[in-house]
Amino acid sequence: MPASRTSPRPGGPARPVPSAREAQALREALALRSALAAGQPLTPAQAAALRTATGAAVRTAPGAARTTGRSPARRPAAARSTTQRPTTQRPTTQRPATRPARRKPTRSPDRTGASWSVRLRVVALGTLLMPVVATLVLPGTDGTGPGEGPSDTMALALTAQSSLLQDAGHYRQLEQEVAQRRTELQQARQTEQAALEQVQAQQQTIGATAAERYRATPQQRHPLLGLSVRDGDATAGALLGQAVADGADLALAGDIVRAERATVSLAVAGSRVAQARSAVAAARARADAVLATVRSAVGDLTPEITSALAGLGVVPVAGPQQARNEQAVARWQHYLAQVSGAGIELPTAAQIADPTNLPGGLSPALDASGQPIPGVVWAIVGSSPVTVLPAETVAAVSSALSQLGKPYVPGASGPDTYDCGGFTSASWLLAGYAVPAPPQDQWATGAAVPLADVQVGDLVYAPGGQDVGIYLGDGEVIAASAGTYQVSVRPMTAGSSATRVTLPAPAQANAPLPVAEAGACGAALPPPGERTAAWGGWSNGQIPGDALCRLGVHRHALRCDAAASYGQLDAAYAAAFGTRLCITDSYRSLGGQVSAFARKPKLAAVPGTSNHGWALAVDLCGGINVAGSAQWTWMTANAARFGFVQPAWASPGGEKPEPWHWEYGYIS
Repeated sequence: MPASRTSPRPGGPARPVPSAREAQALREALALRSALAAGQPLTPAQAAALRTATGAAVRTAPGAARTTGRSPARRPAAARSTTQRPTTQRPTTQRPATRPARRKPTRSPDRTGASWSVRLRVVALGTLLMPVVATLVLPGTDGTGPGEGPSDTMALALTAQSSLLQDAGHYRQLEQEVAQRRTELQQARQTEQAALEQVQAQQQTIGATAAERYRATPQQRHPLLGLSVRDGDATAGALLGQAVADGADLALAGDIVRAERATVSLAVAGSRVAQARSAVAAARARADAVLATVRSAVGDLTPEITSALAGLGVVPVAGPQQARNEQAVARWQHYLAQVSGAGIELPTAAQIADPTNLPGGLSPALDASGQPIPGVVWAIVGSSPVTVLPAETVAAVSSALSQLGKPYVPGASGPDTYDCGGFTSASWLLAGYAVPAPPQDQWATGAAVPLADVQVGDLVYAPGGQDVGIYLGDGEVIAASAGTYQVSVRPMTAGSSATRVTLPAPAQANAPLPVAEAGACGAALPPPGERTAAWGGWSNGQIPGDALCRLGVHRHALRCDAAASYGQLDAAYAAAFGTRLCITDSYRSLGGQVSAFARKPKLAAVPGTSNHGWALAVDLCGGINVAGSAQWTWMTANAARFGFVQPAWASPGGEKPEPWHWEYGYIS
């Protein structure tokens, strides 16, 4: 018998249903996001809308236990170790007997998809609010009075996440400025080199002319001295010689003027090089200051806040993967609860850099041979040692876990989609460390550690170095995987290598990892062969967008396995030609097929029959569209390694030559 619609939710109190006012407030808050980003002042009504939306989001967030207004600032270590932590149990009040209890309708057991609270938490907590919102909703800040906004741990975690995201965005802007300044410096150096070569050329010309004149006789330098009243025939020669000498003098004078101008240009170019070098240093200093600010901020976060941070924005997924993701988050939060319960204050990476000078209560972590493991320490809880990670590592891992379920897209680095290198880079940027995005560069510039000593937070590289994730302990890593097409938890690959971000970079780059027959970010290299065109139970051109994976270029998308292989093909093409694949068409909906057929009836397929409608075909440009070109020839020799082939009808000499048309396997 189905449960009554008014029966309470089993296992605990029902979470509140959003009221119409809260839903309207959230819509208004979403509309105000651009205004907040632009720094525009908010009206009292707008501020009230944001407070209502935040309160609803925090109240409905799973696991958001109310506290009694704890500050995000950490207490001194001595106080933390000797003071009993206050309980977070909310005081109870006697309700009037006549007041009916609020009940939530039981959700239908066959309902699929995320609940309202999950959706609101993903939107409002994960992407909407920024640090400026915290000044509006948190008590004790400008613009609000005591008790007007949420003051629990979840709200503090939200504030921390928003602040870190803003700082990360600021750093990326400064990195772009640094790159631009370096380009300007390179151009200034090239200009200086050209000016220097011009000066040297002029000096060489003047020197050669001066040496020639020095070796010449007086009569050669001044031909008019050869005039004689006794030899009239020599007059013409003397006059011609003098004209030539005068011309040489004028040329020398011109060379001298040009040399002087070249010298001035060289000085100006040198000044511009100095200015450009100074601009690079200033931009680099500003970027480094942002990283220092982030490291300082994460050093002040409590384990409770970073634990809550790990659950912000997690996107539910289907199947056994969801259980694995949940277990990883629960295991991490249990570790942080253990650290917090023992009164341990998380040290910064700088505080534990010297194992002989550690904060009180901490001792060096030792490997199997009894040697200190750099970058981590131990604390004694009860009678057993517990590994204590730096605050920056804790922030990076929590930030990584908060992205579970986000889609995988080749070349993406967040905040909505990632590839494996972009994911690890973005996670560690939120901890105050700038890690390059390509996995091979992360390995080359990272401090290598033995796999036997791998610790939570280390970057772990699969054989070949094209796949990287963050180690979570128990033989698992979190990564943006081309195998699952999402950020997910998976087992660590046998034969992996590891680096520790919080340790100094090596003096020389690590040697490249041995090449392995594997695709980027864990994607399997598909052999060319037959592919089933109809898939998923959808008709041609009627595949829903959420069943596809984006290619990272405009709105182009393919079936997820084809999209992952396209990303690998794109990377190989870029390595060969220095530019990414040029694409003009991918998945084509039924409406798009109708439009294409109306415009090009001789080229486009009959609507409902296009191979583009199965999300397994692409049309390429940039030279690939020209049969016999270097780009097309490269595709014919290499595309099959990544599962893409050109059907016989589209090949030169085929029934309908389209050198630009390529398919993921033989589907035609």
